[in-house]
Amino acid sequence: MSTYSKEHQLFLKKRKKNKWIVVLCQILIITIFLCIWELASRLGYINTFLSSSPSKVATTFLSLLKQNNLWSHVFVTVYETFISFALASIIGFIMATILWWNKMIAKIIDPYLTILNSLPKVALGPLIIIWVGANTNSIIFMALMISTFITIINIYQGFISTDHYFITLMRTFNAKKYQIFLKLIVPCNKNNLINCLKVNISMSLIGI
Repeated sequence: MSTYSKEHQLFLKKRKKNKWIVVLCQILIITIFLCIWELASRLGYINTFLSSSPSKVATTFLSLLKQNNLWSHVFVTVYETFISFALASIIGFIMATILWWNKMIAKIIDPYLTILNSLPKVALGPLIIIWVGANTNSIIFMALMISTFITIINIYQGFISTDHYFITLMRTFNAKKYQIFLKLIVPCNKNNLINCLKVNISMSLIGI
């Protein structure tokens, strides 16, 4: 015998039904997209040399799998993404902390952050290859350029958006600045930090 009331059972069924509807819609969207992509490539509406097609992607995937080259490529991509993600996250958090800690530095650096974040990083690709070299380092450097500045800006904006009433309250209890940061700023920005990590991993992958 169920311990839930009839209304609660109906609620659980409705929530489960909605969950399945979301999953099915997601699968349907990707299926329709792949079908349109394949059809457009076969009818010549898109240049398959530039955009390929699902069938060619699948053929290449199977070919790499048979040649035992697939996992080496996957490993290199995952390695480069992880390195750039970790570095961008650490640098972003440290820089955002410095900017929050010292408002003078924040005022000086803020316009430069905006300019650097708006630079067309992909267009700088040839220069990055000249500076760093045509190797893994240039790929990681490109990913860092794409993800680091947006990470700094997002984390810093979260820090300075913390409720000032809470900060004032802690100051009335003679809390030190590091105590305010560790006991208030960081905990209050837990969700923001997680969201920044989500954005960072996607930006790092785009950069790679």
